[in-house]
Amino acid sequence: MTQATKHSGGCHCGKVRYEVNADLGQPVLACNCSICGKTGVLLTFVPKSEFRLTAGDDGLTDYQFASKTIHHLFCNTCGIRSFAHGVGPDGTEMVAINVRCLDDVDLDKLSVNKYDGKSA
Repeated sequence: MTQATKHSGGCHCGKVRYEVNADLGQPVLACNCSICGKTGVLLTFVPKSEFRLTAGDDGLTDYQFASKTIHHLFCNTCGIRSFAHGVGPDGTEMVAINVRCLDDVDLDKLSVNKYDGKSA
């Protein structure tokens, strides 16, 4: 079992920046739902307390669809969706991190699980 470590990340243009404590030793998810499949995100999930937006709150646009339970946030300058937030099944506020938007993460070293979001 690995441990959560601090990572920095953000959008392409740099307007949106954040810090997150995440355990990337655990598998990340490649979801094929209608939004994840089109944007190609790799996801890890953390409690809201492990996430801190450091820049760009005023540059985020919120997109919701279907059940409108997840806030898919994207930079209103470059369009990158580097994180989302919502509430987990147990009621805990969660943040979904697009691991591709974290600085200095070697994606080839990550374990990836596929999730069939199209059927969920």
